[in-house]
Amino acid sequence: MADYFTQFSCLLDVAAPENVSRALEIFEADCADSAAEAQFNNGFFVSVPSDDAGSQLWIRDEGAGDPESVIRFVKICAAEFSLSGHWGFQYSNMCSQPRLDGFGGGAHVLDLATGKAIAWIDTENWIAQTIVDAGGKS
Repeated sequence: MADYFTQFSCLLDVAAPENVSRALEIFEADCADSAAEAQFNNGFFVSVPSDDAGSQLWIRDEGAGDPESVIRFVKICAAEFSLSGHWGFQYSNMCSQPRLDGFGGGAHVLDLATGKAIAWIDTENWIAQTIVDAGGKS
């Protein structure tokens, strides 16, 4: 039986060392909520990079991550800490065995001040649409 999973690893700068502690509290409080109330679905892990005592958070999958949960967490941090600028991350969809639908990925870029997506791509849909647009069959 094949296992499907999504992997990623990225940094989020929360602008100040004191914000790191608060962001970790937000994450841990959500993880403690019941599954029905949790916003992040425990689809990723957050920590401080081992070599960083500054304002960055390391966000990564726990073997099978959820990009939408990461986006929700980043938007909450952006609002909580009045972050601005653009932030993005990419992810890969993998399969433990060769499968036609087993590989792909995507990327998201957010405007931290507004929480709106600047751009995003899902390679599975992108490649199918590009083939159709070029006159082929998906």
